[in-house]
Amino acid sequence: MAKQKRSRPSTLKHRTLEQWEKDWRQFSSRDPGNGYELPVDLPQHERAFLTQVRTPEGERARLKRIHDEFMRGFKAFYRLGPAVTVFGSARFTENHRYYKLARQVGKELARAGFATLTGGGPGIMEAANRGAHESGGASYGLNIKLPHEQHDNPYVDQSVEFRYFFIRKVMLVKYSCAFIVMPGGLGTLDEMFEAATLVQCGKIGPFPVILMGEKFWDGMRRWGRTMMKHGVFTQEELKFGWVTGSPSEAVEVIRRSLSPDVRDRLDVPAYKEP
Repeated sequence: MAKQKRSRPSTLKHRTLEQWEKDWRQFSSRDPGNGYELPVDLPQHERAFLTQVRTPEGERARLKRIHDEFMRGFKAFYRLGPAVTVFGSARFTENHRYYKLARQVGKELARAGFATLTGGGPGIMEAANRGAHESGGASYGLNIKLPHEQHDNPYVDQSVEFRYFFIRKVMLVKYSCAFIVMPGGLGTLDEMFEAATLVQCGKIGPFPVILMGEKFWDGMRRWGRTMMKHGVFTQEELKFGWVTGSPSEAVEVIRRSLSPDVRDRLDVPAYKEP
C-alpha cells in the first residue's frame, strides 16, 4: 500500500494567499466588533459596513481620556528615580529560567539603588518586580487592560492601570535612565524598538538598552548585522546597546552610564564593584 503524504503545515513564509485569507478570517473572528473608523459624513450604505464612525464629539471624548490617563501617570511617577525599566514576556512561569533570570535582575537593581519599573503583569514583569521587592527596592507596575494574560502582580509598591498602550510606553520610557530587555514576544520587541529609536534619534538619553539572555537574542543580532550591511544604520549609532547574560553586569553597565550627579542619587550607602 502506498504511503499517504502528510500535508505539512504552512509557514508564514510559504503560505498562499488563500491560506492567508483563511488564517486571517479565523484570527479576525476573535474580535469582530473592532472595525476601522471612517468619517461620519459617508453615504449610509457605506456606513452600514462599519462598526464605528468618527465624530467631533467622539474625538473630543477620546482626547479627554488620553489627557486624563497621561495626568494619572504623571501624578503617580513624577517623584520617581533613578529608575530602570525591565521589558519582557508575560508568558514565562515561575520555574522558567528566564523568570529566574529576571528575578535576579530585579534584585541587582534594588541592591544598586534603582527603582524597578515593569508593565506590572505576570511572567518576566512579575519576576523583576519580585526580585526588587524581595531585596527592599522600589517596585512599580504600569499595567494594561487586556482580554487575556495581563493582571496585576503582587510585588509592586504601586500599580497604575492604562487603557492605551502608547501612554503606557511613554511612562515606561519617561521615568527610566536605562532599559533591560528580557526575552519576550511582539510587545517586548515593540517596547525595545521604541526605546532604541528614541535613544538613536537623540529624543531621550543617551541611555543604555541592554538585551538580557545572549542565546535568545542571537537571531536579532544576526538580523542587525544584515541591516548594517544594507546601510540602514551603522554600528556607531547603536553603541548604547549591550548584550549579556549576567544581571550584575547589566546593572554595572547602567551604573557606569550615569552622570555623577545621578549616580549620587542612588538610594544606597555605597555601590560595591562586582
